[in-house]
Amino acid sequence: MALYAELKAERLTREALEEAIRNGVVSREVLAAIVSDPVPVVTSEDIAEIEAGLARDKTSTETRSGGHSP
Repeated sequence: MALYAELKAERLTREALEEAIRNGVVSREVLAAIVSDPVPVVTSEDIAEIEAGLARDKTSTETRSGGHSP
């Protein structure tokens, strides 16, 4: 669950950065700093796999607890 939350936060951050760049509110210095410290790329397929895994885990947990998630 923590990995999912982290990846979702990274996706939202990337979307916000893209919007800021489109609107011209990010300086060249900030962009240079971002580029010099690369972050591993997470694809939509990676997120889909994580979401599927969480769904399987939830289903498994509900099955073991008689239909109620903890």
